[in-house]
Amino acid sequence: MPVTDTTATPITAGPAGDLEPRLGAVVQTDGTTFTLWAPAAERVELALIAEDGSQRNLDLAHTGEFWTGFVAGVGAGQRYGYRVHGPFDPSHGLRFNPSKLLLDPYARAVDGSLDFASPLIYDSSDGDSAGHVPVSVVVGDSEPPPPICKPVHWGETVVYELHTKGFTKLHPDVPEHQRGTYAGLAHPSAIAYLQELGVTSVELLPIHQFLTEPAIAARGLPNYWGYNTLGFFAPHAEYSSSGSRGEQVAEFKAMVAAFHAAGIEVILDVVYNHTAEGGFDGPTLSFRGIDNRAYYRLGDGGTMYDVTGTGNSVDTSHPQVRRLMMDSLRYWVEEMGIDGFRFDLAVTLIRNERHEVDLVDHPFLSEVAADPVLGRVKLISEPWDVGNFGYQVGNFGTPWSEWNGKFRDSVRDVWRDASGGVQDLAYRLSGSSDLYGDDGRYPYASINFVTAHDGFTLRDLVSYHHKHNEDNHEDNRDGTDDNRSWNCGVEGETDDPSVVALRKRQMANLMSTLILSTGVPMITMGDECGRTQGGNNNAYCQDNDISWFDWTLPGQWADQLALTKKLIALRSTHPTLRQWHYFSGQPVVPGGRKDLSWIAPHGGEMTESDWHDGNLRTIGMFLAGDALRATDTAGNALTDSSFLLALNATSEVRPVVVPDASWAPAYEVVLDTSNSMVTEVEAGATVPLPPLCLVLLRAL
Repeated sequence: MPVTDTTATPITAGPAGDLEPRLGAVVQTDGTTFTLWAPAAERVELALIAEDGSQRNLDLAHTGEFWTGFVAGVGAGQRYGYRVHGPFDPSHGLRFNPSKLLLDPYARAVDGSLDFASPLIYDSSDGDSAGHVPVSVVVGDSEPPPPICKPVHWGETVVYELHTKGFTKLHPDVPEHQRGTYAGLAHPSAIAYLQELGVTSVELLPIHQFLTEPAIAARGLPNYWGYNTLGFFAPHAEYSSSGSRGEQVAEFKAMVAAFHAAGIEVILDVVYNHTAEGGFDGPTLSFRGIDNRAYYRLGDGGTMYDVTGTGNSVDTSHPQVRRLMMDSLRYWVEEMGIDGFRFDLAVTLIRNERHEVDLVDHPFLSEVAADPVLGRVKLISEPWDVGNFGYQVGNFGTPWSEWNGKFRDSVRDVWRDASGGVQDLAYRLSGSSDLYGDDGRYPYASINFVTAHDGFTLRDLVSYHHKHNEDNHEDNRDGTDDNRSWNCGVEGETDDPSVVALRKRQMANLMSTLILSTGVPMITMGDECGRTQGGNNNAYCQDNDISWFDWTLPGQWADQLALTKKLIALRSTHPTLRQWHYFSGQPVVPGGRKDLSWIAPHGGEMTESDWHDGNLRTIGMFLAGDALRATDTAGNALTDSSFLLALNATSEVRPVVVPDASWAPAYEVVLDTSNSMVTEVEAGATVPLPPLCLVLLRAL
C-alpha cells in the first residue's frame, strides 16, 4: 500500500471552553469538524484516507478532554480514522499505540473489513494496521424517515423477531441484488407478508456495524447474528445494496420509512454490553486504543473483567461511556426513525464501578427514565448476563419491558409434561403479575416468547431432544443443553405420519399459548411456517440455508401459517384477549362476572388442593368481556365477548365439565388445535378434551 504521510499539520481547534462538543464528524458548509473524546491521550492525529489508501495525518487540538479540529474541503464520503498517542502499559490498563488506525466511536458509517490473518490488527505489533481494519466514513445530516402512520400501543403489540439478511436472502420476489439487504427487507412483498401475518413490530437482530471474531473466522465461519458491535451509530454495511460510503444510512432510512408507511414499528436489538475488540488479546480497532480504562471493565493487572462471555464488558459506570450509549440511542430514534430497542444482556449495563448489579441507583437506569426522546419509544431488556447475580427477570422496573425467560421455560415444560402442575403456568397465561405486578408496571412488561434466535426453532423444539451443532465446528459443545424440548418419539425429521401429526399439534399448542397469553407475544422468524435449523440451537455462525428463511415453507406449512394468522387476528379483534391491566379475580362492573376465573376439570373454580396438585395438566381460564379495564378513544367503556381457554397437556383424553350457566349459557368453539371438537358446547356439559390440545371457546 502507499506509504503513509506521517507529517502532522495543525488544524483549527474548535471553540475554546466548549466542554460538551458534538462528537464525531460534523459536516458543515465548507468542511467538516472532527471531535474525539480521549482525555488520557498525549496527542491525537486525524488520518484522512485517500482512494488509493494513502493518508494525510493532521494533528487535532486539545480542548479539555476533547480533541477537535476543522478541515476545510472535506465532506460526506471521506474515509478517516484516528491515531491516538499515549503510554502503552497493559498491566495498568493503558493500551495506546499510534500505529493502530482507530475507528471513530461516533462514526455514522463504516467502510472496509477486518483482515483476520494480519498480526498488525493487534496492539502487540508496532506495524501500521491501516489497510487491515475498517475505517470511519463522514456522513452528512439528512431528513429522518417519517414517523409511523399510527403509533402502536404496548397492549396491541405483536413482535416478530427477524434477521435482516436471512429474511429475504431466498425471497423469490426480491431482486437478486437486494436480497439480504435493507432494500430487500423494504420490498413490498416482504412487508406484505408481515402485514398479512398481522404483526405490529419487527425486532431486527443487530444491525449496528459488527465484526466476526477472529477465532470464529479461523474456523472458516462468520458471525451471522451480529452480536459483536464495532460501531454504535453505523448501520451494518454488508446489509446495504447501494454502497458503504454512507449509502447504507440512506438505504436504512428508506427501509424504516417503508415499514412505517405499512404501519409496522421497527425495534432494534442493540448490543452495548461489549464490543468487537474481544478480550485482552483481541484486536485494537477503536475503544481500546482511545481509552481502554474508561470504556472497559478491568480486573487486576489490567485484565478484562468479563460478564458477557465475549472477553470484554463495557463499563457503564463511566459517565462518558453512558454518554456514548445515550447519544447513540437518541440518534437512532431522532435521525434513523427507530421505534424501540431490545437491550442484549442488559444486566451488564446496570453494574456499578465494583461490577455489582445495581437496580436501584445505577445512573444508566435513571438517565434512560428521564430522557424525553427515549420516553416515547419501547424499551425491552434481556434481563440477564453471565456474571454473579446476573439473572434479574422481573426486576428492571419502569419504563422497561423484559424478555420473560420464565414464560418460555414454563410453557415448554407444560407441553412436554414436565411442569409439576399448573400453578406457574397460570401466572404466565395471565401476564406474570408475580414478576411485574409489584412495581407499577402493566402486563405488557412481559415480552412472552417460546423461542428466539438463540435456541431451537419451534419446529425443532418438537423434533429434537438434543442439539445438533456439528456445523459450528465446536464438536457440538456450544449451545445450551437445557432445551426443554420433546422430539415426540423420534429424533429429527421423519416420514411417520403419526409423529408428524403430533409435532404439528404441539407446534399449534405452543403458538396458541404464546399468542393468547396476557402480555406481549414475540414470534421468531419462520416459526409461523415450520422453519427448521436441523436441530442447531446456536446458529450464530451459519450464514446459509440453516438460518435463512425458506420461502417454500409458507406453502408447505399453510396450516401452521393460517393458525398463526387466526390467533393474531383474534387477539387484535378482541380486547379480552390482550388485557392492559392485571386481573383482580373480582367483578369490575357491578353485578358482573369476575375478570378472571380459573376453572378446574370438575367445572368449578380451582381449589387450593387443585393448585397444589403436581399431576394436574388440565386447566380452564375464563376471561370476562364485561370486565375490561379499558376505554375507546372517546373514553367509553369497552365491552367484548367472554372467552374460555382450556388446555389439556396430558397424552390422554380428559373429561372436563364446562362451567355452569352463571358464567355463560353456551359456547362456540373458535379454536381447537386437535381439530376434533364439536362446534358448540352447552353450559354444564361434560366434554372429552382431546389429548395435547388447546381449545378457545367464545361465550354465547
